[in-house]
Amino acid sequence: MPVSIQPVTRGQLACWEIRHGDSLLLIAEQGAQVLEYRQGDEPPIIWLSEQAAFESGQPVRGGIPVCWPWFGDLARNPEAVQHVHPQPAPAHGLVRSLLWTLERQTVEQGAALLDFGCPPLTECPELQLHLHVRLDDALHLRLTSHNLGDTPITLSQALHSYFAISDIHQVSVQGLDGKPYIETLEDWQPREQSGDLHFDGETDRIYLDLPQRLTLTDPTWQRRIELHASGSRSAVLWNPWVDKSRRLSQFADDAWQRMLCIETANVLDDAVRLEPGASHELTLAIEAHTLQPK
Repeated sequence: MPVSIQPVTRGQLACWEIRHGDSLLLIAEQGAQVLEYRQGDEPPIIWLSEQAAFESGQPVRGGIPVCWPWFGDLARNPEAVQHVHPQPAPAHGLVRSLLWTLERQTVEQGAALLDFGCPPLTECPELQLHLHVRLDDALHLRLTSHNLGDTPITLSQALHSYFAISDIHQVSVQGLDGKPYIETLEDWQPREQSGDLHFDGETDRIYLDLPQRLTLTDPTWQRRIELHASGSRSAVLWNPWVDKSRRLSQFADDAWQRMLCIETANVLDDAVRLEPGASHELTLAIEAHTLQPK
C-alpha cells in the first residue's frame, strides 16, 4: 500500500500531508495539530471548520488541538495544576500556538510514523512534551509528558478532537451509560449518565471513570467511529448548539449541526501527577467502521 509524507502549506501554516493508501492526514507544525483525517471518498472523520483561519499564532478551529499542561479555564483546574501556572492564563494551556519540531518521519511495516517535539516552555521548563503519530488503517496518537525536574508536577490535558458528523440530532455516543459526569452548564452539578448519549441542546459535560472505548454512531452516514484511549479516564463532550455558535470565532452559524467534540482527557480528579523523572502517556486510536445492516 503506498505511503507518503510531504510538506505542504495551508494559509500561513506549514503542514505535513500524510497518505496511507486512500487515507489522508494533515498535521500543522503549529501546535502539532491534526487538521484533517479522512479515508477515501467517505465523509471526513475529523471536522475542520469551513471558516478556519490558517494564521500564525492563532489557534485553528477544528481538527485535534493539543491542550496542555492544563485544559480549559485554568481557574477550574485542581489547585495542584493551578499552583504550577500563574494566573491569568490562556484557555487550554500553552502549546497550541507554538511551532513544534518534526523530529522523525519514517515508514515502517506499511505505516507512516511521525514524532513531534514541543519547544521548552519558559513557564515550566522542567516539563517536556512529545506527540507520536501513526497512520495505518486507523489514526493513532500518543502524547507523552516528561517531568525533568526534581519536584512533582500535576497537569491536566486533552486531545481536543472535533469529529465530523452528518447531523447532531441523529448521532449517539455509546460507552457512557452509568458513568458520572459534571454538568458544566448547570453550575457544575454532578450527574450520572443513563443510557446512550443523544443530543437535543447545547452540551458541555465532563465525563469521569470512563472505559477505554467510546463509540460515536452515525446512522445517516452508516458509520461508527471507535475511540480507544489509554492513560485517560475522563473525556469532555461538547457541542455549542445554536446561540453559542453565533459567538464563536472561525465557526459558521450552522456548523454545530455537523460537528461533535469528544475530547480524550486527564481533567479534574483524573489530572496527572508526575513524580521527578516520571513520564505519562495519553494515547488515542481513532477507527472508522461501516455500520452493519440490522
